[in-house]
Amino acid sequence: MLDNYATHKHPKVTAWLARHQRFTFHFTPTSCSWTNAVEGLFAKLTRQRLKRGVFTSIVELQTAINRFIAETNDKPKPFVWTKSADAILAAVRRGRQASVRSDQLKAWVRRPRARSRAH
Repeated sequence: MLDNYATHKHPKVTAWLARHQRFTFHFTPTSCSWTNAVEGLFAKLTRQRLKRGVFTSIVELQTAINRFIAETNDKPKPFVWTKSADAILAAVRRGRQASVRSDQLKAWVRRPRARSRAH
């Protein structure tokens, strides 16, 4: 499962994927990084270990990251969806509709106005 980052769709990646047919890429919807478990792990790492940390060397930073991973792996918790797939998809549809309306409004605001000619 991947986000829609351009490198995931690069011609070299798609060629590799074509040669390795046992793999299938599933892309998360745009602006839905919360559906990607790796994004959640990175967010937790940032909040709990890195944000207020002071690291005087790369080794200290690596040690902090490795400790976080070890502690996380020591107490694994399965992810449990709190909403149904229908509720999530409905929210995605609403977000897309709002995005389209926003884009239409921006286009309307940028549209050049006809100038009135004074006679």
